[in-house]
Formats: sequence, structure tokens, C-alpha cells
Amino acid sequence: MLLDAIRTRLGSLSKSERKVALAVLENPELTISENISALARSAQVSEPTVVRFCRAIGYDGWHEFKLKLAQGLALAPRALDEAPLPDDLASDLIGKICGRSVNVLLDLRNNLDAQAVQAAIDLLASAKKIEFYGQGSSGLVAADAQHKFFRSGVPTVAYSDPHIHAISAALLQKGDAVVAISQRGGSVALLHSVRLARDAGADIIAIAPSGTPLAALATVLLPVDLPVDTDPYRPISARLAHLTVIDILAVGLALRRGPDFRRQMQSAQRALQRIDIQFDPYTELAPAPARKAAD
Repeated sequence: MLLDAIRTRLGSLSKSERKVALAVLENPELTISENISALARSAQVSEPTVVRFCRAIGYDGWHEFKLKLAQGLALAPRALDEAPLPDDLASDLIGKICGRSVNVLLDLRNNLDAQAVQAAIDLLASAKKIEFYGQGSSGLVAADAQHKFFRSGVPTVAYSDPHIHAISAALLQKGDAVVAISQRGGSVALLHSVRLARDAGADIIAIAPSGTPLAALATVLLPVDLPVDTDPYRPISARLAHLTVIDILAVGLALRRGPDFRRQMQSAQRALQRIDIQFDPYTELAPAPARKAAD
């Protein structure tokens, strides 16, 4: 995911910092094995430029960046991330699609900033209202989030229609929170609504690529950096990562609310199970009407 984050931020880097980024992307294994002087020579820049590049993508310096890069390459190998082909058998598809999903989740586990997650949970725990905004497939993630969060005891709603979430955003107040979800972080309509929410005083939690316009508007950014390409299967991976982040936030909020709240959630779950049992057509089949005796 770190390499994906670098690709995402290429457009926001200076010319000299971009040279460092391209050198890292061209041979990340060599970057790990060599020192800062070697990388500077390879990129044809100075060592301070390498340090500025590391800070531009969110690290304190060269050593922290190099450690994160090594961890990412070791724990989330890309050998499994193969594109499906027209002549693939079902067994090939199982391996490739599951392998891609495994890589995405490993990347997320290794790179998601725990401090940012904690800050997001803190905002959600103190929010008077939580609204989830997303469009397209991100709108499906927003709907799933609302389904998970409405039991939190905080009023929650999900909007995928840009006109509706724009109106709702303008009506928010200080103490409310918006969770904005985007695979690319540049939707004009979503950015418009997020700006309205910020102007109204709401806090913004963005689940989006780093270095994007949506990320820049966030009170707290939870970056999900995946390659932006024309692969029609890539959004599946992005949606899986977003759903996992939502699960982390939902569980974190539930734990934050304490044991009394968890008991309330368990009671609600038991009530739902009783309804399912009562109306399950496979366990409550009506007896067949008895035949009338022949005259």
C-alpha cells in the first residue's frame, strides 16, 4: 500500500521529489538494501531532497520511510496480485481474486495509521449525529456503514444521492460528524458536500486515497491507497478495504460505549433472532389442510 500511496501522490510532489518517487517505484527492493546516498544518486537529487520526499508522503524521515517500505514488501508480497485472464479456469479465478483480496487486507493491516483510527473513533464517540456520504460503489459502503452504526445509539444516516447529501450537509452543526467514502477522492459533488459540512462546523472523517482533494478536507484521514487503473476488478478490492475500515470503526465505537451499551446491542440481536425464528418459513410451516373424507 505504501507504493500505491506514492503513485497516488506523484502529482502533488515537486519535480525533484517526483524523481525520488520514481526511483523508489522502479526498484523498491534496491531502495531497501541501499542507503540514502545511493537513492539520491539513483534519482539524481540531493540527500535533503530524499528527506523532503519522505516527509511529503507522511514520514518523519528516511529511516522511518525505509522501515515501512521493508515491512510492506515483506508482509504483503505482490506475487498473488495477478490480473484475471479471459481463458482462466474457475480455479485460477479463485486463486487470483482471493489472492488480491488477501493482499489488500494485509496492506491495510500493515499501513493503516492506528493513531488516525483512534482519532476517528474519538470523533464518532462524541458526535451528536453521524452521516455517511458516498457515490457509486462507495454509496454501497455508506449504506453498509449506516446499517452497522445505527445501533450505536447515535443518529446515523447514509446518502448516496449528491443532491440529498448536499442539502443535509448544509444543515449540520458543530458536534456532528461526516464519514466521506471515496475510491478516488476527487468527486466534485462529494467535495461540494464535504465543504458544506465543514462550513457548518461538522468534523470530516475521510476514507479515501491520500494526497487527494478529499483527503485535504478531512479532519481525520484514513487513507486507502490502491492503484488507479482501468482494471474493472480493482474496485472490488477498494470496496473490501473500505468495508474493513468501517468494521474497525464500528467495533471501536461499540467497545468505547462500554459494557452497558454492549448488553443493549446483545438484547437487540436476541430480539431479532426471535423474530427470525418466529417467522422462518422453514421452521414454522403451516400444517397442510386435512382432506375431506370421501362421500
